[in-house]
Amino acid sequence: MKKILFIFILCTLTLNAVTLNIAVAANVSYAIQELKQKFIQKHHDIDVNIILGSSGKLTAQISHGAPYGLFMSANMSYPQGLYDKGLATTKPRVYAKGTLALFSTKKQDFSLGIQLLKEANIKRIAVANPKTAPYGQASFEAIKNAKIETAIHDKLIYGESASQTLSFVLTAADIGFIATSSLYSAKMSVYKKNVHWMELDSSLYSPIEQGVVLLSHAKGSDEYRLFYEFLFSPDSKKIFKKYGYIIS
Repeated sequence: MKKILFIFILCTLTLNAVTLNIAVAANVSYAIQELKQKFIQKHHDIDVNIILGSSGKLTAQISHGAPYGLFMSANMSYPQGLYDKGLATTKPRVYAKGTLALFSTKKQDFSLGIQLLKEANIKRIAVANPKTAPYGQASFEAIKNAKIETAIHDKLIYGESASQTLSFVLTAADIGFIATSSLYSAKMSVYKKNVHWMELDSSLYSPIEQGVVLLSHAKGSDEYRLFYEFLFSPDSKKIFKKYGYIIS
């Protein structure tokens, strides 16, 4: 009898569970699963569906009616644009600041800093597309400030997002500009700092202020509001810091 009652309660909870559709910038893909798990631990009756992509592509989907209730962008401009169009119900709020790293699967002389990219043995450099990915914009800011744009222009290959750029470095490029956060995932632990990667000099670019908004689809939803507020909780801040983000 107890077993039957337990199954009945479980089925009831499943039927009553609310699913949140959260659009998440690709650079957060390494932290979002841990954030999701921590949130569900606190709210057993809420499920979270994560949609990953470049900030530009996700913004386009939202503009065309995609049923997402919350958007975690890789910078502030995309959510601000949605807010200005009336597609977001909250003003963009910074949840973390992202940073850049140079990464290679091969050992490199990182004592050269970003000037390493001009070396003859570096033939292909992966970078996120600045038209769709804020991390690509920051990468080009660093390239221009380092005055190496002309020297490396023909070496560049473009990824649609931060995560695709990382895939290119792992498979096809000699080195690339990646989100520092990706280096803290379990699969990347075999690569060592100052051997396979280095944090990019922050004086070359502005750390990327990453913004979140509640979208019109979430209007009146307490569950989406709970997830939104959770992103600024001590638990979330601890997770963001673990993945290399700067937290104010």
